[in-house]
Amino acid sequence: MSHIAHVREMDERPQMVKDHLLDAKKLAELYGEKFGMKYVSGLAGLLHDLGKYSNDFQNYLKQALEHPDNPPTRGTVDHSTAGGKLLFEVLHEQREKDLFAVLTAEIAGNAIISHHSYIHDYIDPNLETPYIKRVKEKELSEYQLCKKKFFEEVMSEKEFNQYCMFAKKELEEQFQKIDKMKYAELGTFLNKCVFSALIDADRTNTREFEEDCLGESLISKPDIMKVFYDRLMEKIQSFSIGENVQSHINQLRSQMSEECDKAAEKPSGIYTLSIPTGGGKTLASLRYGLKHAINEKKDRIIYVVPFTTIIEQNAKDIRQTLKNDDLILEHHSNMMTDDSEEEDDDWHAKSKRKLALAKDNWDSPIIFTTMVQYLNAFYDYGSSNARRIHNLSNSIIVFDEVQKVPTHCLSLFNMSLNYLSQFGSSSIVLCTATQPALNFVQENLNISSDAEMISNLNEVTAAFKRVNLIDDATKSQIDTIQLSDKCLNILEEENNLLVILNTKSAVRKLFEQLKEHISNDVSIYHLSTSMCAAHRKDILENIHDDIKNGNKIICVSSQLIEAGVDVDFNCVIRSLTGLDSIAQAAGRCNRNGKLATKPVYMIDHVEENLDKLQEIAAGKEITRKMLIDMKNDPELFNGDLLNQDAITHYFKMFYKNQEHKMNFHIPKLDKDMTELLTALGYQSTIFRAYKSKNNSLPITAMSTSIRTASKNFAVIDQPTTSVLVPYKEGQDYITQLNSQLKIEDISQLFKKIQHYSVQLYKHELDKIIENEGAIHYIDGEVLVLKEPFYSYESGVDIEGTGGLSDLMI
Repeated sequence: MSHIAHVREMDERPQMVKDHLLDAKKLAELYGEKFGMKYVSGLAGLLHDLGKYSNDFQNYLKQALEHPDNPPTRGTVDHSTAGGKLLFEVLHEQREKDLFAVLTAEIAGNAIISHHSYIHDYIDPNLETPYIKRVKEKELSEYQLCKKKFFEEVMSEKEFNQYCMFAKKELEEQFQKIDKMKYAELGTFLNKCVFSALIDADRTNTREFEEDCLGESLISKPDIMKVFYDRLMEKIQSFSIGENVQSHINQLRSQMSEECDKAAEKPSGIYTLSIPTGGGKTLASLRYGLKHAINEKKDRIIYVVPFTTIIEQNAKDIRQTLKNDDLILEHHSNMMTDDSEEEDDDWHAKSKRKLALAKDNWDSPIIFTTMVQYLNAFYDYGSSNARRIHNLSNSIIVFDEVQKVPTHCLSLFNMSLNYLSQFGSSSIVLCTATQPALNFVQENLNISSDAEMISNLNEVTAAFKRVNLIDDATKSQIDTIQLSDKCLNILEEENNLLVILNTKSAVRKLFEQLKEHISNDVSIYHLSTSMCAAHRKDILENIHDDIKNGNKIICVSSQLIEAGVDVDFNCVIRSLTGLDSIAQAAGRCNRNGKLATKPVYMIDHVEENLDKLQEIAAGKEITRKMLIDMKNDPELFNGDLLNQDAITHYFKMFYKNQEHKMNFHIPKLDKDMTELLTALGYQSTIFRAYKSKNNSLPITAMSTSIRTASKNFAVIDQPTTSVLVPYKEGQDYITQLNSQLKIEDISQLFKKIQHYSVQLYKHELDKIIENEGAIHYIDGEVLVLKEPFYSYESGVDIEGTGGLSDLMI
């Protein structure tokens, strides 16, 4: 009897179980080799679908093919436990005295049993052992048959045992690099990476079979980094021509770019790049990344940013510089939900299956993504998130505006960077004008004292001084009407003005107030995360044109404009907040240094409600105290609030204030997420609690609760949902969603529609659905906003009173 793993939709050609297992093994080995786990990952690929050798699965598949309109019930055949059970039997039960044999069985086996859901807990909060229940206690009636067929068709028992020893040896080599007290933490990250390699190998091989291009991913790709580096240097050399080339600012930019080039010759590690705002850090960091990639043979450069606006601006600049669109990937958000609970069989919901197989694995030479997506890859629930982790290995990862790491995720962030640096062969660049003190926290970053790429930082910062900070915040508070009057008065003198406030409601209220009082010769703009990326891009282009043409304008924005957005206003008003945000706001004023020193006013807006924005409130109070201290001692920080010493002082105070939040506390469990992920044997409370309850020790080496942790993880306290909006070309993409698309077509379409999506909080989405303002596409997997619920002036309108004709751009 032939044993079939999949049947291709277009021509009903079968893929044999043997072929799928061996192909997945090759891909998993390729992915796993980057983080030192070639054979452990290969084991996972080799055994993940072992259960498809069962008669039950073959009959299930036959029924699904013969009755496509009425297939068998989802999840009726378990085909993922058998592989984990075989590893448990060979490595765990037979070699219990060998810690690394046990760990090999657990790490590879857990990936196998979880490949249609997410990594199982070893001990969960109820003191149960989900992993053991699957691999040891669950009865599989045809397990012996599956094992027999595997050794007959795929690999002999002798070869398999030898392969297991290769896996055990490489795992042992990884653990020998660290102190035993860090074993559980390393085990968690290796679990995640092997799981990632398996998910990507399985889905990639299945996609290639579906599209009749098997082996495509195994073909070596041409090294594009040298071509990109030459194009970048051609661009940089063009800066040496022009009337302003000898200016002090341009000479400093050139000097810092050269220092980044020199830093690229250092070995892989964690480095800081503290170029002042307007100092050209995008191209300087790219110069480091491309040269380092050439020298160290890195696979890709990944830019991780806090806001999608930075992606839009930086990706555009780099595309133009490198003269390439196809090899630069922007990943803003997940348009499709990833909430499968358990077995997700291949023969149900074809649209959903296509979405799952579509490439979303960060396999590009240059990638732009957000901090949310980076943290989701490591810590959030769902196989689509985890699929990307292995491609973070052997990479250069540039964290642009790294000071925006959410405080409650800080320990998790540092843990991931330490792992990638030590075990993933990756180089990390912490890039910002306001460098946070990440090595002054409890779960500190393993960063060397000579990590900074730029020399003489205080002198460089002083040379880039283009603004005067004016403290109106500690004098008195101001309301919306008073602020509107202040804006109009400043506008008469400065011609263009940017106002940045702490809350979207305050931004919207000031915008409406100004609209009622500005004269016809003034343009007013509103920037908000309620707008899709394409919409914000159009507004920013209009702002650029107005400033260039000398038109009078006011832009009212939330903090999204503060980082990475290349705008150059004559004056900025910033609502009092953390010093890092004050510095970033100042970077939008006199950005190119063409004018004399210009004013940045700090105000205290009385109508901002920061009750739910506790980090902003905390940062605001620290900045206020520093302003008062400087009034009492004008020489403090050399009289400059934007001095590097002032920035370091601010972050030390801020992290001390927020120390209790850094380990991602989970209130309903009364545990920190870091504890769930680093539980180490006798040292952990959960291990001792298990022993007390069961009067015996758990039989696993690992005692972490990886699935529980992931299900309780959210970068943003209030989860959001991606919604596609009908803005300009977005309407055409919405139409395409209804057509019959191939898997690769879906991949390409989803890259485009990211620019036409908006993240909505649950209460916003509930209101829109209540007002019948959204439609589901692709079997309910993609949510699309109806036209009246999107405004060309302000973005999403949850009441449906907008429409696309209210302000055409």
